[in-house]
Amino acid sequence: MKKFTIKNETAMQTLGSELAKLCPGNTIIHIKGELGVGKTTFARGFIQSTGHQGAVKSPTYTLVESYPFNNLTIHHFDLYRLSDAEELEFMGIRDYFTQQTIVLIEWPDKGGKLLPAPGLTINIDYKSLEREVTLIPHTEATKNIIKKITTH
Repeated sequence: MKKFTIKNETAMQTLGSELAKLCPGNTIIHIKGELGVGKTTFARGFIQSTGHQGAVKSPTYTLVESYPFNNLTIHHFDLYRLSDAEELEFMGIRDYFTQQTIVLIEWPDKGGKLLPAPGLTINIDYKSLEREVTLIPHTEATKNIIKKITTH
């Protein structure tokens, strides 16, 4: 586990960017935190650092936005408005998890048991005007990844 105090939006995007450069395909990241805490800001930094030039918006209404790159696709889920986890089954949720994907999931608790276990959980909490970010690895690979993160 590793903790960071994030002072502003730019620092949150920098953390996302730094993590993206270290994550291989077949990485599942759960992003947890209250509404407005910076989950999508983190995802924006992550996705834009891989070369995406356009906007990165929260997929609150569409549930998922996909960003294809050369040999990798990033799927960004926001399950906040999900009313029933079974909806994920109807959209073919299992097809999104492959060796050539990185999957970022905001509000993963709403997906219930239909989501695969994460390799990494990111908890973002309010800390006055700043944010406290906790990276919790669940695999040896993600333990090694977070050791390399230097943002603070």
